[in-house]
Amino acid sequence: MGMVQEFREFAIKGNVIDLAVGVIIGGAFGKIVDSVVSDLILPVVGLVFGKLDFSNLFIALGEAPAGTAPTLDALRKAGVPVFAYGSFITVAVNFLILAFIIFMMIKQINRLKRQPAAAPAAPAAPPEDIVLLREIRDSLNR
Repeated sequence: MGMVQEFREFAIKGNVIDLAVGVIIGGAFGKIVDSVVSDLILPVVGLVFGKLDFSNLFIALGEAPAGTAPTLDALRKAGVPVFAYGSFITVAVNFLILAFIIFMMIKQINRLKRQPAAAPAAPAAPPEDIVLLREIRDSLNR
C-alpha cells in the first residue's frame, strides 16, 4: 500500500475529522470568550477598581530611552524588558471564565445523562390464539 493511500485512510478516519472540527470550534469559542472578557467583563472590573486598564499594567525592568512613551507597546518596541502582569491578569480571567463555562456544560450533560429513562411500556397482551395455545399446553401438562 502506498504512502499516499495510507495517509488518505488516516486523514479520512472519523476521529481525525472530529478532532479537526473540535479544534476549529474551540478556536472560535476561544475568540468569543476573549471578547466577553475584554469587551464586557474587564471594563466592569476596571470601573470597580478605579478605571484600571489591565492591558497596560506593567513594570519596566530596564531604563527607557529618552523620548519613549510610558506605554507597554512603546517600551516593547524600544526593546525595554517589561514585566507585563496586566496581560497575565487578562489571560487568567479568560481561563477562569472558559473553565467555568466548560464546567457548566459538563454539569448539564451529566444531569441529562442521570435522568431516568422512561419506564418501559408494559408488553402488549398476546394475541388470543397464543393464549388458547398456552391454555391447551398447560392442560396437557397436568
